[in-house]
Amino acid sequence: MSQAKKLMAEVGLEQERLEMFNLGASDAPLFAAACKEMTERARKLGPNPLKEEEASVK
Repeated sequence: MSQAKKLMAEVGLEQERLEMFNLGASDAPLFAAACKEMTERARKLGPNPLKEEEASVK
């Protein structure tokens, strides 16, 4: 994870966009909470900055 986060930072993505959750198959409430957390985090961070750069290049 740390290497992936370093690579993300190098290409201009926030490291907070990547997270790993270790959940068991019977952990539906924890899965739902993790989904909610990542959705809220993505909304706060906003659109993918790489897509904006790509659009301006075209």
